[in-house]
Amino acid sequence: MCCSFGFARSLGLALLPLALCCILANLLLLFPMGETTYIQENRLASYIWYFGGLGGGGLLMLLPAVVFITLGKCNCCWNESLIMCGSVLAAVVGLVGSSYCFVMSGLTLVQGPQCFTSLGWTYPFADQGGRYLLQPEIWSQCLQPVHIVEWNVTLLCVLLGLAVLEFIICLLQLGSGLVNAICRPCCYKQEYSLNA
Repeated sequence: MCCSFGFARSLGLALLPLALCCILANLLLLFPMGETTYIQENRLASYIWYFGGLGGGGLLMLLPAVVFITLGKCNCCWNESLIMCGSVLAAVVGLVGSSYCFVMSGLTLVQGPQCFTSLGWTYPFADQGGRYLLQPEIWSQCLQPVHIVEWNVTLLCVLLGLAVLEFIICLLQLGSGLVNAICRPCCYKQEYSLNA
């Protein structure tokens, strides 16, 4: 079980920087090219306001990260199965958070940015189902913010990648926690029957 605690701690330590990177990436999406004008005028893509990276992949992910890290430092042996059940619940929260981040980032990417074009402020790529991602020659339709397509695509792809890594980490802990929570009592019973 000590190995399981150490494994959980290493997963928590890996999860922490990923969560912080999600928060940073989402904050950068709110300020295209570092400008505050567009957030003040509500000129951001609508799905950005769902805060997939800030909420799901970031703040919500801090819970399992902290639980996994403190689990690794736990020296209490009074009920190791119960402790592992707690880590399983934290892993489920992490799976929900990373899934939310992935879905919101994907929807934002498919929708494309809101930008100023020759037709005014609009979503020029919203009806393309994401095909614009493979056609960089049409990105220049967005006149303002400058390079908004590249900005959004880069940050949203980063969020998608981070969400996948977070999901994998939480899934690993979910599996480890379930195995240890279920199998540990069986091991105790077997040891007790052998000693008896």
